[in-house]
Amino acid sequence: MKRYVFLGVLSMYYLQVSSSSSAAHGCFCQVTGSLDDCACDVETIDAFNNERLFPKLQKLLESDYFRFYKVNLNKPCPFWTDSGLCGQKNCAVIPCPPNEVPEGIKTNGHHNKYSAEANNQECEKAETLGAVDSSLSKETRQALLEWNKHDDEAERFCVIDDEESPDSQYVDLLLNPERFTGYKGPEAWQIWNSIYEENCFKPYTVKRPLNPLASYSGTDGKTFYSWLDGQCVEKRAFFRLVSGLHSSINIHLSARYLLDDNWFQKKWGHNVSEFQQRFDAQLTNGEGPKRLRNLYFLYLIELRALAKVLPLLQRPSFQLYTGQPTQDRQHKRVLLELLQVAKSFPLHFDETSLFAGNKEEAANLKEDFRLTFRNISRIMDCVGCFKCRLWGKLQTQGLGTALKILFSERQIEALPKSGSARLTFQLSRQEIVSLLNAFGRISTSIRELENFRSLLSKVR
Repeated sequence: MKRYVFLGVLSMYYLQVSSSSSAAHGCFCQVTGSLDDCACDVETIDAFNNERLFPKLQKLLESDYFRFYKVNLNKPCPFWTDSGLCGQKNCAVIPCPPNEVPEGIKTNGHHNKYSAEANNQECEKAETLGAVDSSLSKETRQALLEWNKHDDEAERFCVIDDEESPDSQYVDLLLNPERFTGYKGPEAWQIWNSIYEENCFKPYTVKRPLNPLASYSGTDGKTFYSWLDGQCVEKRAFFRLVSGLHSSINIHLSARYLLDDNWFQKKWGHNVSEFQQRFDAQLTNGEGPKRLRNLYFLYLIELRALAKVLPLLQRPSFQLYTGQPTQDRQHKRVLLELLQVAKSFPLHFDETSLFAGNKEEAANLKEDFRLTFRNISRIMDCVGCFKCRLWGKLQTQGLGTALKILFSERQIEALPKSGSARLTFQLSRQEIVSLLNAFGRISTSIRELENFRSLLSKVR
């Protein structure tokens, strides 16, 4: 029964688009109507995000814990030889000088800081186990470390940078905002084509143009999206996640476009024409509205992950540790309030409907799902623009963390009540920062749709 409910929820993203002669309606823009098999609709999602969640989230992402992200932007592309990095000055990323990163973040690295009580318990435990640890050979200790690393990697849906690498640097996300940089053309298209053509479970017989934003119509008159009809629900969901992420990024670039660049100022703002090129139903052969519906699908996936991770982050031993105790406590309160709001959403995505068939087939499909998404996270190291690479890595890591949470329900439910017990499910600081910032990007996209609706309604 759950599987059919999920199919109904998926179908909600193929709602009827209101027809009108106005540019707003001609673009996409009134993706309206009730959602199948539930009491929710797109307007409910818009109102929930824009009025209740978006303001809290933006405030939280301005805090030190979430604004500093450690990333390696110098990893070579693992799939093809780079033809060169973006020559645009707006592609550059400004790393943080060491003295600008809060000491608490630097000293704790990717580990979460426990409360004083829990920390004392951990110290006592370490002293008790010290004699045992010293009795282990160097080879055995190394093997234990490798086993722990393997167990952690087996849960992850994305590749995470080694924070101990000398090439990894802290970046202030507020000083390096995601926006249009001028990085476009065949080199940029190659990234998305590699994702769509080789990493979306798409049949090789279905090809799209080199420019993935262009509309597609095969010799039989079918659109690019028609191949989804023959795929299982899990593969359709995977494609919609990637398409939703792509749509969100395109909304950001259209909303923060370089409108004017002269000797005394740079003017960034909304580029309505760019938005129409990517999402107008007529200009994209009907694909634009589908891309935006996939954005709503991605929003529900990541929203569900935030609700499910609440038991881990509300534990007393978890802190948003930066070395500033008063601010850290305040920001944890804001975080927990945000997660409670996320949990209160009336129609959450039901992840149990995925991989619900034959046990062996479901396990194999889930592993394919995980490995394919890991592959996409590796493709981000092929992006020639450093700023695009930064935000691409962060957002794919955030989505990968959301998937890790959704498919770790049993481990989260089994979290021990005692602060000193070993956790069966953990997230690194890097994963937490990417999870919240990635959702911040999706939430911003939903909010920007309202701005584009208003702007397009004025276009004659």
